[in-house]
Amino acid sequence: MATRSATLAKPSYAKGKQLAQQIFLETMATIDVRHAMLTKVKREGGTLVSGDASVPLLRRPRVIALGKAATRMAATLDEILGSDVEAGVVVAPAEPEKKLDQFRYFRAGHPYPDTGSVQGAGAALELVSGLTGDDLVIFLVSGGGSALFEKPLDPAIALADLAEFNRVLVTGGLPIEQINVLRKHLSAVKGGQLAIQAYPASQVTIFVSDVPEDLPSMVASGPTMPDESTSEQCYSIAEQGGLASKFPASIRKHFAGRTLEETPKPGDSRFENSRYYCLLSNRDAVEAARACADQLGFRSEVDRGDWDRDYQEVARGNLAALDRLAQASGGQPVCLVVGGEVICPVTGPGTGGRNQALALYAAQQIQGQRRVVLSAGTDGRDGNSPVSGAVADGATATRARALGLDPARFLAASDSYHFFRALGDTIETGFTDNNVRDVRLWLDFGSAAL
Repeated sequence: MATRSATLAKPSYAKGKQLAQQIFLETMATIDVRHAMLTKVKREGGTLVSGDASVPLLRRPRVIALGKAATRMAATLDEILGSDVEAGVVVAPAEPEKKLDQFRYFRAGHPYPDTGSVQGAGAALELVSGLTGDDLVIFLVSGGGSALFEKPLDPAIALADLAEFNRVLVTGGLPIEQINVLRKHLSAVKGGQLAIQAYPASQVTIFVSDVPEDLPSMVASGPTMPDESTSEQCYSIAEQGGLASKFPASIRKHFAGRTLEETPKPGDSRFENSRYYCLLSNRDAVEAARACADQLGFRSEVDRGDWDRDYQEVARGNLAALDRLAQASGGQPVCLVVGGEVICPVTGPGTGGRNQALALYAAQQIQGQRRVVLSAGTDGRDGNSPVSGAVADGATATRARALGLDPARFLAASDSYHFFRALGDTIETGFTDNNVRDVRLWLDFGSAAL
């Protein structure tokens, strides 16, 4: 439902791009992982409480942290527990500024697994082996873990084959849930397999979600959660668009021979002592953005449609919703906030990602209008570029052509990063130690032509 701001200075289109960036940066500050953990996770005497998940601390816990928020989550949990951790493993995309003595750290690859990914997974499996019912394992799981944390079930699958398999999936235009279904059935740590190795210890998983809210077992491909997907689904997905034929031979043979192992399912008794708590999700990000936009004087609204679709289709749908919001605003500047992750097949050899591609496509759709679009990832990285996204307004396409930059050509080459870098309109946050999907902002300042 739309909300009206208190009496504030009317936002100006001349500062539209700056306002969009302000909203995004303030959103990121609001969803800070450390703040969320200190607020929502407590040690109460001999019990760890996180939401509805309460577990007794009978022994000093072991901790496995994996994903883009792993370092921050591990450090904050250690703070909450008063450094009362027996041992831990952290697998993240970057080295921490400070290492805790009781943790082993692994720098791993993203978006494709590397040696650190396999070493980190191996260390985690070793840490949770041979436990008893009196032991406790705390899993801190966040997005990006599917690449950062991996060990193939089949030892014949080489690391290079694993990386190529992930490259085919990530660039093939599949939604994240289908990508992760395939990943789960080749992995010794995904699809609940890590939790099975920790059985019969008590387990609590605190996770930051980068997937649709109704699919929590897809976060990092669900290493600690029962898996609803099946090997039959894998075969069906792989047959779409001839994906299986693009897999390396060591992986392709499992699809051709239909020899994928099934993952542990809901109802498996080995999950009886497992508890789960969602610390942050995309809902938190879009609500924070809406509140910030409202404070800046916009009439703001969250569009909760299903936007995990082709980026051009999503842009057109968002613009239609923006039209409706603008028409109902009585001339007041409006802000439409959208979450999710669009699908953006790679069509060229350039540098960029789904957020910059959407902004580049949208820049052409809003040319000559008093409108602004910002699309950015909350993890600080968009595709294979070093930035989190981009911002564009009604003058972006015109400015670009004046510099000899053809938006359509850059879009076809999947080179949105160099397009926006030349204009100075990339969003650069660095790694955020967070990942709750993407945030898109659509601002409308009235119908007058530029």
